[in-house]
Amino acid sequence: MTQELLNAGFTKKQVAEIIGRNSSLVSQFFTHHKGASFVEALRNVLQEVQGGGTRDTAELKRLAARDITPRTRAVRPGETVARKARVRIKDVTQTPGNSSMARAGKQHIRSGASRLRPVIQRTAAVNGRIAFTVRARKSAFILDSGSRKDSPGLRRGVVQRRDGTEERAYGKSQGAGQGPGGYDAQEWQGRVDAARGDVAAAVKTWLVETGRLQPDAVLTHLEIRGWKAED
Repeated sequence: MTQELLNAGFTKKQVAEIIGRNSSLVSQFFTHHKGASFVEALRNVLQEVQGGGTRDTAELKRLAARDITPRTRAVRPGETVARKARVRIKDVTQTPGNSSMARAGKQHIRSGASRLRPVIQRTAAVNGRIAFTVRARKSAFILDSGSRKDSPGLRRGVVQRRDGTEERAYGKSQGAGQGPGGYDAQEWQGRVDAARGDVAAAVKTWLVETGRLQPDAVLTHLEIRGWKAED
């Protein structure tokens, strides 16, 4: 997300000002994978910028501040003030059996669904697998609900909504003895790169090309899940 802000014309110093830190820490987002506690704040800032909102640093700082809360340790005997805690995080897709996930709604999909891209990038880096769930008008889908041509073995992976939309899942396990399920994350990384980073566009293109979705369809929700298969 920081890279997306840099691509949008911001400097590391400006990003640091927005999150109330220094540019040295922002640089460590790239070199030491720091910044876990700023994910939600940066996501909201990026969504504001990509949605055509304000680019004023002071305004974006106020927006980010709502999701920046210093973590503290429990107060120990003899202490009067809780001490700051170190923030540690690891990429759960590195460990078989764990997964990473992100969702995007209609508004964020229109701006490129950038919050979904890191899931694919992290999963591709460990040669993992991805699956996704899409939601659109029922009439936008070409194949019948639960058709094995649409998503083999996933008749249970269809959810119909009262508003006329339907959710369909792609890439889940096909059942015992039929493989780990999911799609090659590295292949999807290539698809997203070809779509200039727009995950929603990459997913829609695949659905249209494989005869699953009408070309003029509008995705209203999208969820991406990534994991590393068992060795």
